[in-house]
Amino acid sequence: MAMSMGYYGDTAMKKIAGGGSVAGGYDVPEGVDIRGRFDQQFAKILTKDALMFVAELHREFRNHVKYAMECRKEAKMRYNGGGLPGFDPATKIIRDGDWMCAEVPPAVADRRVEITGPVERKMIINALNSGAKVFMADFEDALSPTWENLMKGQVNLKDAVNGTISFEDKARNRVYKLNDEIAKLFVRPRGWHLPESHIFIDGEPAIGCLVDFGLYFHHNHAAFRKTQGQGYGPFFYLPKMENSREARIWNNVFERAEKMAGIEKGSIRATVLIETLPAVFQMDEILYELRDHSVGLNCGRWDYIFSYVKTFQAHPDRLLPDRVLVGMGQHFMRSYSDLLIRTCHRRGVHAMGGMAAQIPIRDDPAANEAALELVKKDKLREVRAGHDGTWAAHPGLIPAIMDVFTANMNNSLNLIETMKREDAANLTEDDLLQIPRGVRTMEGLRLNTRVGIQYLAAWLTGTGSVPLYNLMEDAATAEISRVQNWQWLKYRVELDGDGVGVRVSPELFGKVVEEEMARIEREVGREKFKKGMYKEACKIFSRQCTAPVLDDFLTLNAYNHIVIHHPRGSSKL
Repeated sequence: MAMSMGYYGDTAMKKIAGGGSVAGGYDVPEGVDIRGRFDQQFAKILTKDALMFVAELHREFRNHVKYAMECRKEAKMRYNGGGLPGFDPATKIIRDGDWMCAEVPPAVADRRVEITGPVERKMIINALNSGAKVFMADFEDALSPTWENLMKGQVNLKDAVNGTISFEDKARNRVYKLNDEIAKLFVRPRGWHLPESHIFIDGEPAIGCLVDFGLYFHHNHAAFRKTQGQGYGPFFYLPKMENSREARIWNNVFERAEKMAGIEKGSIRATVLIETLPAVFQMDEILYELRDHSVGLNCGRWDYIFSYVKTFQAHPDRLLPDRVLVGMGQHFMRSYSDLLIRTCHRRGVHAMGGMAAQIPIRDDPAANEAALELVKKDKLREVRAGHDGTWAAHPGLIPAIMDVFTANMNNSLNLIETMKREDAANLTEDDLLQIPRGVRTMEGLRLNTRVGIQYLAAWLTGTGSVPLYNLMEDAATAEISRVQNWQWLKYRVELDGDGVGVRVSPELFGKVVEEEMARIEREVGREKFKKGMYKEACKIFSRQCTAPVLDDFLTLNAYNHIVIHHPRGSSKL
């Protein structure tokens, strides 16, 4: 029988010889308690040595992480008190210095198109076979962090690195296997703020990203360096950082892991997503902290928009227009992209562009062609600006995007040496903070509500990457929807863009929620609506949109709903 996360009674561990214990059927080191379901496949990942490695990382860095999270709270108080993020005078010497990051490993010099997706078995095979240069396997925003998803993801990645991964689709009578030529594998662990409540270390939940990183690194570093990294690796993407002190923790984790594994310093390489507003003012400092381990920065543009609203939650003069209007044409977004390119190329590493979230529209060729043209236009802007590569959410986009980048890169593997973008050196704090222009509409409020509820309903049932209205949505889109609704409600904004002229109020929002739930039921069908978690999602989403204090993260608040603790010895769902 599965128990909720408040259940602790039957997780008492049985001591065994050698100082370890048996917890839920797993052989664990001292101080480690596994409260997730026992499974023989998971036990091959959750070995005593692997758990010892994770526990050592957790014990060494937990206080550093806690301090970094306290610093985030202090910064939020500053912004809520009227302050603005900006460049730190104390680190001007780093921004002005002529230091360089370590040379980019040959294995990842060419990153023209990268595909991203959750660590699901079929997804991993299709993404590695997609023709993209890189596949970013995601434990973060594209994954709902259930115990099953996380552990199966580790099993899948181990098989992928070993080259043995396969998947039998019985419905289609097809077996999926890896091609001879595959994309380079990067892995994105969760952010520093997320716990892993199925694994306790010394009586507290483990730090989620150290579980993701530690298990993957422990099992795969040797094979990866031989088969994929050409002597380097493993490779990672690092999310949600707000300050260079958080990058310093990651650098120390990497050095500790390299030392434990007996591999050269600088073997591990990582790209940092610049997806929070405070981090855009710390790009040089973040690269400096990771200079031995960096392979660049990425424009995580959807989370960046979410962070803009969150950072300025107490600033009624900085309200966003409809989220569909907040694209790279907005001055603050273009400035962020240009400064990122200049910063990366000045330090000798990749400047990666943002996500194309479109998915093929199979039943409407004209609409599909129009969507593809928009993608190509966006990617042409990126490569002409100097980005070395970009992201796609669907394999169907890769050939078109690859053509755009290849045609504009003059036979180079990247643009690090040829597009220095010194003109971006003149960008100021005002450029990076300029208020976005545009209108707010009833349809914007409705779309936010409809997308937010549907995404959260899928997330609660274990799906973190969700096709909605011809876009592949992850947690970032739901976050924008949530915080924008919250901001519009808090400041009773006028919906001035579609002639309605009403102000957003709790009463109006309640009516919109009711109507959009009826629309969702019509769109998905009554049976799916009844079986799904739409009503639960609606409650959580509505509560967060109307809360007096804005929650930092939707997924952190909703996480308790997907944590399931099992009594010792239980292996059934």
